[in-house]
Amino acid sequence: MALPARYLKKHTEALVKDVGIKTACVLSGKSKATLGRYYSDRDEHADRFMPVDVVAALEAKSGFPHVTAALAELRGVSISYDRARANTDEGEINSDVIKLSQRFALLMAEYNQSIADGVISINEAKRLLRETVALQQVLLDMKLHLEET
Repeated sequence: MALPARYLKKHTEALVKDVGIKTACVLSGKSKATLGRYYSDRDEHADRFMPVDVVAALEAKSGFPHVTAALAELRGVSISYDRARANTDEGEINSDVIKLSQRFALLMAEYNQSIADGVISINEAKRLLRETVALQQVLLDMKLHLEET
């Protein structure tokens, strides 16, 4: 499977897990098995991808637009949230800096634990990816707050 396809499948999996498999089934009208095929890296599912309308429905309920961000990254495009729709209740730059340092510390702790045996397993890589995405979310929120000032 080509790298872009694997990349999209990993982000599709992150989206489903972000929303929760049961919620994803209800929102998409798809079964657990069908959703699993969308992010399976097995050869028989290599050509199956989540339809755009399903991505939109799930990303509306997710904490981060996983698939949209992946598509943008594959094209070399940077995305940011729409100010009118952003959750800016906290809105303090100081709280953003604290969140940023906490998320970075979590990422480094996860990396330290993962590399301890000299090999990063698939599960460890998935945990690192989750922490990286969480760090990215904090950076996007911080960017929005800085643009507002």
